[in-house]
Amino acid sequence: MAHFAELDETNIVKRVIVVHNNELLDENGNELEQKGIDFCVNLLGGKWVQTSIHANIRKNYAGIGMIYDPMRDAFIGQKPYESWVLNEETCQWIPPVPYPTDSKNYFWNEETLVWVEVE
Repeated sequence: MAHFAELDETNIVKRVIVVHNNELLDENGNELEQKGIDFCVNLLGGKWVQTSIHANIRKNYAGIGMIYDPMRDAFIGQKPYESWVLNEETCQWIPPVPYPTDSKNYFWNEETLVWVEVE
């Protein structure tokens, strides 16, 4: 099955749908993204981009509220905190301090820029 994300006018994901692989096949049996986009547009209208549940394309699987960045050709989640930065390779937000590796649970404190243990 193929997955397609509908984008609004600012490239924010509105919804993600599943499309049968047969809808992507050309006359030679090759899967083409454009065939899937055409299927989605003809069925539902709107602007569509293919996404992959395994993140094989566009860095991350699309989700409602994520942004599609055409320059990076990637789906990017909303920035969780002002201090976090975008990893250009993965297009995921990373904290300025790595998450502790001691198997305890933590939450991020944006005011102090540290991980705080959940008690």
